[in-house]
Amino acid sequence: MKRIGIIFAMEEELQSLLDLVELKKEKKIYDITFYECTLKEKELVLAESGIGKVNAARATQIMIDKMNVDCIFNIGVAGSLSKDVKVCDMVIGEKLVQHDFDITAFDHDKGYVPKVGVYVESNSDLVKLAEKVDKNAHTGIIASGDIFCTDKEMSKKIAKDFHALCVEMEGASIAQVCYLSRIPFLVIRCISDSPDGSKNKLTYDEFLKISSEKASKYLKEMIEKA
Repeated sequence: MKRIGIIFAMEEELQSLLDLVELKKEKKIYDITFYECTLKEKELVLAESGIGKVNAARATQIMIDKMNVDCIFNIGVAGSLSKDVKVCDMVIGEKLVQHDFDITAFDHDKGYVPKVGVYVESNSDLVKLAEKVDKNAHTGIIASGDIFCTDKEMSKKIAKDFHALCVEMEGASIAQVCYLSRIPFLVIRCISDSPDGSKNKLTYDEFLKISSEKASKYLKEMIEKA
């Protein structure tokens, strides 16, 4: 990994890692700013894609085509789908699925994408590297969809249908683009909210800041160990 691409959905997530690296220059392609940075001997390219699968996929393909990266990480926050995955826990996306992709009318499973399948698997070496950073991190399936999932019944259904640990809005689309472009990738999430979120004393915005900072520190340690 000499040149690593890192994609974030939100400015808060991006800024958390920018605070930990040395910024060299900025490059704007269309309306996306790519931040070329260094961390130890590694070259990093950071970008904020915007929220949602289309924005994330677009930023991923531009990064692959224009920024000459060797692999791509997507880090950020997610909502827990499991009582065992708590706020501020880390989730390593061994597999990604689009929970809202539905062509079951044509006798396919829910989440099945033609020429891709239901699940897209992350690079196994990157998964193993991530697991070394935090022995308490959860490794499993991350579900993505163009819905900010606050409905408890929907959360239960996604967890049941796909055995997913958490849900967010970008990871599986980034995974699909990387898979089709043959670029190694890994999606990592820090949990910012959970089905029992009403019991938490902090607000979502406060958890967003804490979770973004934890995810960035986690990735920084991963890159330093690589």
